[in-house]
Amino acid sequence: MPYQDVTPPAGGKISISGGKLTVPANPIIPFIRGDGTGRDIWAASVRVFDAAVAKAYGGDRKIAWFEVFAGEASKNKFDNWLPDDTVEAFKEFLVGIKGPLTTPVGGGIRSLNVALRQMLDLYVCLRPVQYFTGVPSPVKHPEKVDMVIFRENTEDIYAGIEYAGGTPESQKVLDFIAANFPKDFAKIRFGTQAAISGYMKLAAPDHDASNIPVQVGIGIKPVSNVGTIRLMKAAVEYAIREQRKSVTIVHKGNIMKFTEGAFRDWAYAAAERIYGDQVYTWAKWERTKKEKGEAAANDEQKAALKAGAVLIKDSIADITLQQVLTRPDDFAVIATLNLNGDYLSDALAAQVGGIGIAPGGNINYVTGHAIFEATHGTAPKYADLDKVNPGSVVLSGEMMFRYLGWTEVADLILKGLNGAIGSKKVTYDFARMMEGATELKCSEFADNIIAHM
Repeated sequence: MPYQDVTPPAGGKISISGGKLTVPANPIIPFIRGDGTGRDIWAASVRVFDAAVAKAYGGDRKIAWFEVFAGEASKNKFDNWLPDDTVEAFKEFLVGIKGPLTTPVGGGIRSLNVALRQMLDLYVCLRPVQYFTGVPSPVKHPEKVDMVIFRENTEDIYAGIEYAGGTPESQKVLDFIAANFPKDFAKIRFGTQAAISGYMKLAAPDHDASNIPVQVGIGIKPVSNVGTIRLMKAAVEYAIREQRKSVTIVHKGNIMKFTEGAFRDWAYAAAERIYGDQVYTWAKWERTKKEKGEAAANDEQKAALKAGAVLIKDSIADITLQQVLTRPDDFAVIATLNLNGDYLSDALAAQVGGIGIAPGGNINYVTGHAIFEATHGTAPKYADLDKVNPGSVVLSGEMMFRYLGWTEVADLILKGLNGAIGSKKVTYDFARMMEGATELKCSEFADNIIAHM
């Protein structure tokens, strides 16, 4: 499709074959600057990226940056929150990066981030969480936090199948459940006028209950076997490749048995079927315990782990949120559904310095499409003040270069960031909590990162 309002720069195209990317020396990378503080953050981050590429390859490689638009900047420029040009650029060039975006209030697109993920079927939200020495943290041992979250990105309640209470759509769903699943309809506490009147007679007998309409918001939570399998495959392959000791399936299957419980069961089955002796699952432990006893199951697990197998285990979501605080070194790789992954990634980010330095990537490992992004909001009150921490986009770029196979660049970015933080010359969010720190502007912090490469 020809572009209407933007023009790609000269450069090469990233391609994929057999699940492996082929990256030219001058790849075209679409980017969205972002709204609010995104403008300052991108200006700082792109200098870090270009400096790392130049230092790593001495001019033999260079990124051809291709600016595309979404969010408030796009609305102001093109009267369109998410132009077709932007989606087409990410489709054509496979890999891109973006800053934070403003989501429109009211009707239309529920979330620009979610829209991009769904349009490109970016089924993995990859959220690595690691501690950088010297970063202020609210916990005693943040250095124990070293996890990678594989969050399913296209299903669960984020699929966006919702109907507002009191609308014809919501009523159709209620009528369908009442007619076809009356026992389940009885669990909808206030789905009829009679139920509302009965409650009001007890709670407020003098109140006219006829003035209270039936308004029940309806949400549908789809979780599929295929969606589960492809997420689990990505998580286990990462654990094997990076020599991580375990993959924890995080779920709320004790309550939502046929969605989150099924996610757990399908994930276990996929790991065993696809990876065989490379993994050992708690599901297998349970089977051996039932057949031969607990001692035999323990011996079997011990032998498998000694031989190098990755342990596949599971944990209830609420317990996990406690244990990532109390026993963080029990977790290496986490595979979970969309909402759980949202909670967990932000909670873990707080343990290692906050969402301001939390990176993220949205990836389809089959097609190769990937968008790396800041995980925080636009913080409009700090916009254009050259004040905020660019770490989230800088580290998202580190993820992007590692995904491209440009590991020398990724390593230099990490080295630069570690050195900059260690120098205690940092942006205000760190400086105010670091003893003896010097506060830098966003742009100056980028200079400090580059100086420490």
